[in-house]
Amino acid sequence: MSWQEVIVEAQSEAVEAVSNILMEAGAEGIQIDDAADVDSYEPADATVWVDWDVVEHREAGALVAGYFPENVNLPEVINDVQMRVNQLADFGLDATPGTVTTTAVKDADWATEWQKYYHPVRVTRHLTVVPKWEEYVPAQKDEQVIVLDPGMAFGTGTHPTTRLMMQALEIVIRGDERLLDVGTGSGVLGIAAKLLGASSVLGTDIDEVAVRSAQGNLDLNPIASDIKVMASDLLQDVPAQEFDIVVANMLAEVLVPLIPQVESVLRPGGKFLLSGIYQDKADVIVAKLEASGYVVDEKMKLGEWYGLIAQRASEDEK
Repeated sequence: MSWQEVIVEAQSEAVEAVSNILMEAGAEGIQIDDAADVDSYEPADATVWVDWDVVEHREAGALVAGYFPENVNLPEVINDVQMRVNQLADFGLDATPGTVTTTAVKDADWATEWQKYYHPVRVTRHLTVVPKWEEYVPAQKDEQVIVLDPGMAFGTGTHPTTRLMMQALEIVIRGDERLLDVGTGSGVLGIAAKLLGASSVLGTDIDEVAVRSAQGNLDLNPIASDIKVMASDLLQDVPAQEFDIVVANMLAEVLVPLIPQVESVLRPGGKFLLSGIYQDKADVIVAKLEASGYVVDEKMKLGEWYGLIAQRASEDEK
């Protein structure tokens, strides 16, 4: 079987958006070569040191490749992807040069190329992400392993925005929290939350295709057997209930309308964790949070990306 590879060249800040565009166009896997990943790279073995002056790597921008079955209408896919990439500027994202190209890839070649990009990565002090085909033995007693199929969805723990959220979860989770993961993607944050001690997790994503993708990763991790994932446009279909923590790792343009909605599902005094925030959007998101009654407890930065830990005012503080 052959696959069609559609490649988009863009800037690092547009990687998440381009990945989503390719997935929504029907890609069955995404591969990312992002210069920004060098800033946040941490090997699973902390004793390993990488000399980036001698290791070949991308030095600027990013290439995002989506893999499509050979029977798709490729010209139609390319036109759709190109149009949507061109529109990213309307959302304040720099996707230049925004070129869309394609090549044919044999199935065996894709598998080889795919797997060489993904290896165990120690994301935080306690959390290591391991691709499902790797045999991995934790190096430390307190190390927790998240098993993922990187081909199923974007958000595999290696991108700075995902790493920031996993670090934030380590900071705020004390045990027995109820957590809502808005735009769950690969499900990695929900799995991380359960490993860190959350009692219950509900994940949402935009449609049933995304939900099935997340469920595939949840099924690889026994700790995630009771995580529920559902289709919902932001909070639109979330059942009425209160959570202790709400997590949202998505573009700043989506976070802005989400922020005032979160009060309806977050208990007073609860934590709101946000990422997907490119450096030039951080002040806008902080201002929106403060205008909505939140206190920003911590502002985290990795490369050109920000993550925020905010707290909703308690009843005594109102």
